[in-house]
Amino acid sequence: MRLHFIAIGGAAMHNIAIAVHLKGNTVTGSDDEIFEPSRSRLNSHGLLPFRPGWYPEKITSDIDAVILGMHALKDNPELIRAQELGIKIYSFPEYLYEQTKNKKRIVIGGSHGKTTITSMIMHVFKKCSKHFDYMVGSQIEGFDTMAGLDEQADTAVFEGDEYLSSSIDLRPKFHLYLPHIAVISGIAWDHINVFPTFDIYYRQFEIFAQKIQPGGSLIYFEKDDHILKIVEKLNNRTKKIPYNTHKFSVKNGETYLSTPQGDIKVPFFGTHNMQNVSAALMVCRESGISDNDFYNAITTFKGAKKRLQLLVQNEHRAIFSDFAHSPSKLKATIEAVKNQFPDRVLIACMELHTFSSLNKDFLKEYEGSMTKADIKVIFYNPDTILHKQMEMIDPAYIKMVFGHPDLIVINDRKKLTETLQRFDMPDFTLLMMSSGNFAGLDYQKLTDTLI
Repeated sequence: MRLHFIAIGGAAMHNIAIAVHLKGNTVTGSDDEIFEPSRSRLNSHGLLPFRPGWYPEKITSDIDAVILGMHALKDNPELIRAQELGIKIYSFPEYLYEQTKNKKRIVIGGSHGKTTITSMIMHVFKKCSKHFDYMVGSQIEGFDTMAGLDEQADTAVFEGDEYLSSSIDLRPKFHLYLPHIAVISGIAWDHINVFPTFDIYYRQFEIFAQKIQPGGSLIYFEKDDHILKIVEKLNNRTKKIPYNTHKFSVKNGETYLSTPQGDIKVPFFGTHNMQNVSAALMVCRESGISDNDFYNAITTFKGAKKRLQLLVQNEHRAIFSDFAHSPSKLKATIEAVKNQFPDRVLIACMELHTFSSLNKDFLKEYEGSMTKADIKVIFYNPDTILHKQMEMIDPAYIKMVFGHPDLIVINDRKKLTETLQRFDMPDFTLLMMSSGNFAGLDYQKLTDTLI
């Protein structure tokens, strides 16, 4: 088939384009700007557009389908041309469903933990030599791309993002996959720009659960009251499988899972990850993987990029990077690191970057979220606020709504670097949390200075 990707440079889009190309399809694409690592990865497969911009002349009647990325607006000239020619237009979740509609689909949803749970399942499946298609929201060790399509696979594993599918398809992505096995890890309000109230946001998870195919399974975290309300309403055709925090222990800074085979050391930590590993275990059981094989495989799982990713460490200091940006993620990540290194000073630095976190009304949701950190730093880039066309925020207001009088608020990248480099206590852990990049912060220079 001949496929054209509009906004090919997106994190998901460029990975799907590569996966489709590797299946032997002819792939072209366009974007107005493409950043690393998308640029280099597209170039290595011969898929990098010759020049940036939108070129409706690329859209011809011999194209079988167009894949439309969320970055492309409704008035995109290539999209308009495709509509004029009557070419089939898919959002990327629609296209992934089309490619896997005859396969068993496993979809991981939830406000937090979905990337890690999906990654754990993928890691175990690969270790157990199971063929599968996949889509995950982060780079994972052992996988060249964040998306894969395998002719031999009878199963697909998708991270089920609740954000919208495209500018012309305003359904959440995870509504389009129609799972046979679904996971809901937790529900905590996010994406205020498209779900202005919690009730609207919560309704998306209700719909997701109702999309489970007849005879399918819902695996859910049993300590989340919002999820329990959804479970109560589900019909009897859906198998309901609760999970809780996996039993574990921490010895000398190392985490061990308690299993029937005894304690096994794992390279990840934190109560939240112990919930994630329970969810992954339940999915693997439902997929025919034995518990013994699961535990043997999970010992080598090193996590997904920017999900409590260890950047560098020595005997006394460590620096972690994490994607945490919502209040629940921020709180859970800080607590996980503090519990793992209780005798070290914890410096928690978080960037306000998303539409929700930069919204003055939503900021109130962060109250008390950084309590467990010894030193609390909030960074935001005024240019990001201007780019998103949002109201500028007063640093004093941020300090007030977070409820931490000792909160350090910084809105200049140079000052942020200088502040972090000044910390010179003997033993500390620095936790950098953002869905952005701290306005282009030089992590290498920072880590060379501190470690």
